[in-house]
Amino acid sequence: MPENVSAVVEHPPRVSAGSEFTPLLRTVKGQGLLDRRQGWYALAIAGNALVLAGIVAGVVLIGHSWWVLLLAPLLAVMSARTAFIGHDAGHSQIAGNRSMNRLIGLIHGNLLLGMSYGWWNDKHNRHHANPNYIHIHIHIHKDPDVVADVLVFTSGQAVDRSGFRRWLTRNQAWIFFPLTLLEGIALKIHGFQDLRRQPPRERAVEGFLLVAHVAGYLTLLLGSMPPGTAIAFAALHQALFGLHLGLAFAPNHKGMEMPDPDGEGWGHLRRQVLTSRNIRGGAVTDWFLGGLNYQIEHHLVPSLPRPHLKLVRPLVRAHCRELGIPYAETGLVDSYRQALRHMYEVGEPLRVE
Repeated sequence: MPENVSAVVEHPPRVSAGSEFTPLLRTVKGQGLLDRRQGWYALAIAGNALVLAGIVAGVVLIGHSWWVLLLAPLLAVMSARTAFIGHDAGHSQIAGNRSMNRLIGLIHGNLLLGMSYGWWNDKHNRHHANPNYIHIHIHIHKDPDVVADVLVFTSGQAVDRSGFRRWLTRNQAWIFFPLTLLEGIALKIHGFQDLRRQPPRERAVEGFLLVAHVAGYLTLLLGSMPPGTAIAFAALHQALFGLHLGLAFAPNHKGMEMPDPDGEGWGHLRRQVLTSRNIRGGAVTDWFLGGLNYQIEHHLVPSLPRPHLKLVRPLVRAHCRELGIPYAETGLVDSYRQALRHMYEVGEPLRVE
């Protein structure tokens, strides 16, 4: 399979919808891999909360010193861990009760991070339903993650760029990771903007928790350190948090195949496998990427508990091998190279005018 695809590609015709995926799902269920791991998540949530509490205590104790800035990178890492828990709650991986998953998501998203759980969940579920789907001729974007905005993902999107956005597209491969330094703040802004879309009751709950986060964050920093130190701490924390999220999400789909909107389409198995990329690695990689390195397995069965993703991987690989479906997997550094090369090639026509 080509590493980079900047246009819609076709693949072998699918068989009847769902028939390729059903035997795999039956095997996963039969081995109990869809069962909840509530004990595992309880320990993960408790451990995350304890470390966050320790960081807050450290900020209060040494906030008068510039040494407090050393806690900002640690807080950024733990903020990403918090986001991963909210992500798993959004996919109903943690609890069997929808209300409990939503509560966990609201606490870890809105309250602890200032990110709207409702906004993120809606956007992310639409991405899962149609990964990498964009009709370049009539501009239908079923996947919100490939909508042309600051970045573009196909040559068809690139040709319409003008002014400053045209410059961004020409240079998007070089500025991608620097741009992720702003992602932490951008996610908060999107959450507040989305409140207008939400029903009144949800808007009240989410809005209250978002405001509570901002108030608590400012109170902690301005009450523990001088204003200059507080600004430096917040800037460092938010920038590294955004970078961490960018490092976790960038390798997953960029440069992978895109469903053919004019053909018959693919069944669930092909749609999820062919548009996703796995990252090889051990326990450190699993921890750093929050399990998203098993992107293929996660997309095939989004409710699969995080600790089961690596257990399902050999089943998916074997099933894809039997069907002759490419299974994309690479190292972490090479995944970034592939993603950046795809973005570089998309902007190529604007650099050779």
